[in-house]
Parts: sequence; C-alpha cells; structure tokens
Amino acid sequence: MAGPRSGGDSSDDVTVAAARTALTAVFREETGRLTAAVMRVLGDFDAAEEVVQDALLAAWQQWPVDGVPAQAGAWLWTVARRRAVDVLRRNLRYRQLLADAAAWPAEQPPSRDTVDDRLRLVFTCCHPALAPSAQVALTLRTVCGLTTAEIAGAFLVSEQAIVQRLTRARRKICVAGIPYRMPADDELAERLSAVLAVVYLTFNEGYLTSGGDQPQRRDLTDDAAWLAHLLAELMPTEPEVLGLWALIRLHRARARARFDDRGRLVLLRDQERRLWDHAEIAAAVAVLVRASRLRRPGPYQIQAAIVACHAEAASWETTDWLQILLLYDALLGHSPSPVIRLHRAVAVSQVQGPQAALDELDDLADVLGGYHLLHATRAELLRQLGHPAQARRADEQALRLTGNPAERALLEQRLA
Repeated sequence: MAGPRSGGDSSDDVTVAAARTALTAVFREETGRLTAAVMRVLGDFDAAEEVVQDALLAAWQQWPVDGVPAQAGAWLWTVARRRAVDVLRRNLRYRQLLADAAAWPAEQPPSRDTVDDRLRLVFTCCHPALAPSAQVALTLRTVCGLTTAEIAGAFLVSEQAIVQRLTRARRKICVAGIPYRMPADDELAERLSAVLAVVYLTFNEGYLTSGGDQPQRRDLTDDAAWLAHLLAELMPTEPEVLGLWALIRLHRARARARFDDRGRLVLLRDQERRLWDHAEIAAAVAVLVRASRLRRPGPYQIQAAIVACHAEAASWETTDWLQILLLYDALLGHSPSPVIRLHRAVAVSQVQGPQAALDELDDLADVLGGYHLLHATRAELLRQLGHPAQARRADEQALRLTGNPAERALLEQRLA
C-alpha cells in the first residue's frame, strides 16, 4: 500500500499539473454542451451554470488524486446529472422536470450533434434585454468556454470589466426570466448581430490565440465553423450569416500554410500557396456569391470578399490591392473600427506606398497603443522606409504586448 504523498515530491507536482491541464482542455470542449443540456431540463440559466461549475470543481479536486478518467466528458456529464437531480429534488415545483431528468442517459454526455440545445443557449445569451457587449461576453464564456482573459483580449478591455459584464448579464437573465428557447422567426433578426459576433470572436481566438502555450486552438475554430454552418442552415436567406460562414471557410482553407515546422507564424506574403485547400476556397467563394445575390451587403460579406481576393491571387505581388483597398473603404462605412483602419493600412502601403500607410498608423497611436499588431505593422513599414533602428523599437514593443507563442517566435526571429 502506498504511503502518504510528500508535499515536495516533484512527480506529484507533474501529476497535478497534468490533471489541471487535462481539466482545462475538457472544460473548453464540454462546458457549452453540458450547460445547454442541463439548461434544457432545469429551465434556469443560473442553476444550470452552477451545476456545471460544481461538476468542474469536483474534477478539479479529484482528478489530481485519482487520475484523469479515460472518458473525461462522460465523467463530467455523470457528475453534472447528479447535481441537477439534487437541484430538482430541493424544489417541489420541479416534480415533472425530475421525472424528465430520470430519463437522461446515465453516462453518455450530450453529443456534439445536439444542434438545438447549443443554438438555444446561444440565442438565450443573446437576448435583446441584455446589453450587446454582455451578450457576446456571456456566450463566449458559457457556450464556447473562453476564459475571462481570452474574452478581455478579444474586446481589448480589462478582465475586471468582463467579470462585471458577466455578473450583470447572469443576474438579468434570472431576474427577467429570459426563456431558454429558439426565438420565433420574427425575433431572429434582432439577435442575429450578437450571435454572429460571438461566432466571429470565437473563431478569431482560435485562429490566433491571445495567450497560453498554443498559437492556435482548433477546438475553437471547429466550434465557430460548426455554429456558422448551423446558422447558415437555419437562416439561408440572411446574407451576413452566409458571409461569416464563407469568411471562416476561407481562413481555414489556408490553415496548413500558416505555421512553419518550428511553430512560427508564416505571414501571408510568405505562405506556400500550394498548401492551401483550393477546393474549399472555391466552395467558400460560391457561398459568398450566394450572399451577394441577396443584395444586402454587410461587414462579414465584405471581410470575406477581402480574404477571397487574397485566396484567389496566385501570389502576394499579383494580389488585386486596389480592389482590397476599396473593400476596406466599404467596410469602414459599416464598421468604423480602428482595428479595421489598421488592416486597411497594409493595403494602403501596397497602393500608395509605405509612407502613406505609416501616416495612417500614426493617427491610430492613441487608440491602439496597447495593441501589438499596430507596432508590428509599423515595424514593417519603417523597415521598408529604411529606418531599421525605429523598426527594431517597434518590434520590441510588439513583442512586449503579445502573448501568442507563434507571434512571439516571429518577432524574436526579426529582432535576432
């Protein structure tokens, strides 16, 4: 029989660290599905979230001691199911729901194909009674499993601000009695903007993470693509839904060329275009054409058109930069964002020269001074203009501001 563990045993530390890492991965993968399934029976957002959090806490306490179970998702589902039944037993009003809960599968976690549950949860989080920023933050946290730090990075705000948004949103859902259901057809449009923002921000975080030890997170990009496809099936005549689906597909089509064999980010101009999935690019462009025929242009369609210009070009040099610049001008008409102006500056440098682009970036210094891509882009332009010392300082500032390992490796390579 093994003796008690020593607090200073390094092997114990490794075991605990491995269990914590496994829990984090399962949390991100399972939270949305568990919350949606529990919410369907309890009909109470706050209670469903509490049940899932209890299950995660139990795993956090037990896995380092007992080991990570082979079927971690099923383990969490079993614990969440028991917690939910306990909640129902404490409340006599829920006798019928308790009877329904008895029919839940004991060990089988909710399937990834449980379409209605996750979409119901997304649309519940995006109820118009909630502030738009709170809708997006709540869905990213509850459905997609992003941490508060990741959500704060997506919004370019502090973690404390995100915590406050989440707290207010949860309280509002409970106090207002917001129902857990798919909205009626005439209610879909007013929630669509927030839902699309959730999918878009989820994809962005997965495509190039804001922190951690992974440069990208396929689980998040897969979730975003899956949700975008479901929305396209649910709302096939909504051009912005089709535009977002096309945008995600276009980005994913060049996934194989985005990192080198050492895990460093490969910039678009240096990517091996033969590695791109050209069949997927053609399919995404076809979706974008479907959207354009509806004659209601919007920001996701325009962004997809910009990416399509890149994806269909044979090389960086033969890219239709004037068309891309015009598309960015149109995009600014819909979404006058400083980040869009930053990306537009790259097209300006190709059409009007690096000095014109640098002048544009100087105007953004006050609002994007804490954003690493502003400094990385300035460094590129300064090198083109023959100012290596200034370019180096800009790269150093970008390195201080980014937490993505692939971006850090690229910047360190430049500085070396």
